[in-house]
Amino acid sequence: MQTVEMSLTVIVVLVLLALVFDFMNGFHDAANSIATIVSTRVLKPHQAVIWAAVFNVVAIFIFQLTVAKTIGKGTIDPDIVDYHVVFGALIAGIVWNTITWYYGIPSSSSHALIGGLVGAAVAKGGMGTLIWSGLGKTLLFIVIAPVLGFLLGGFLMVAISWLCNSMAPRKVDKVFRRLQLLSAAAYSIGHGGNDAQKTIGIIWMLLLAAGITPADESVPVWVIVACYTSMGLGTMFGGWRIVRTMGQRITKLNQAKGFSANMGGAITLFMSTLMGIPVSTTHTITGAIAGVGSTGGPRNVRWGVAGGIVWAWILTIPASALIAAIAWWIGRLVL
Repeated sequence: MQTVEMSLTVIVVLVLLALVFDFMNGFHDAANSIATIVSTRVLKPHQAVIWAAVFNVVAIFIFQLTVAKTIGKGTIDPDIVDYHVVFGALIAGIVWNTITWYYGIPSSSSHALIGGLVGAAVAKGGMGTLIWSGLGKTLLFIVIAPVLGFLLGGFLMVAISWLCNSMAPRKVDKVFRRLQLLSAAAYSIGHGGNDAQKTIGIIWMLLLAAGITPADESVPVWVIVACYTSMGLGTMFGGWRIVRTMGQRITKLNQAKGFSANMGGAITLFMSTLMGIPVSTTHTITGAIAGVGSTGGPRNVRWGVAGGIVWAWILTIPASALIAAIAWWIGRLVL
């Protein structure tokens, strides 16, 4: 990797911008972790965001930096990375997150960032700057993650219905009211483990390009701590505009359904993170919620709402790529 000349001031500004994106990632995706436990009234909203934020940060002790490596070294050619490319990618992620948050659309922060990297890299060096082995896995899991969440969420709901068939509904609700806390914690760990690493990867990419971190050394500890903390704080502030869409508009949830959706999503996130694949927590939990709802029949899922979310998924990467290309051009003029 060639070392790119960058002033310390620019590097500090870009690191802070990356942490702003990370904060917005937590803020935007808080609904993914808390929608089920808020909509089923297991926890009050302010309690739920604290619960989710704590377990976002706990993920630091569980996962290795597999996703960060994919983002930092396996998405675009490291030799073309400079502060203009990083600036374009981060601005695209922040702008797209702001737009979708404002309109209450559960889009993917992860894919906004990846789209930003793609757009900035192509704007600078063309299609040859893309590493298709890494991007291919990410694009493939746009489909696989929600489908896997759908299947796991539905399977768990069917299993629970069978196991609890002879139990009184009130007792089932009481048991799963407690278990939902565990499933929400598991989902939040998976959320933190996958999403915080994407920002770690971006900052690592920047430090490698600037020659501050040697290519044969691991990510500095301060980057890891800063990214997990930033994301946890973002989750604590919560993305309230999206909670209602995720919690009740796709399908009506009770305690058992909320548990099944969270666990289906958590298992998907754990598997993806262990394989080093950046996935969308939004896609994952949406698929799991729809899977749970479909066990009661297709009419129990509001497919029109789900379809609107899918359109946001389809648009995220090309839209953020376009924004990144524009931001890259602006960055060349002002940085």
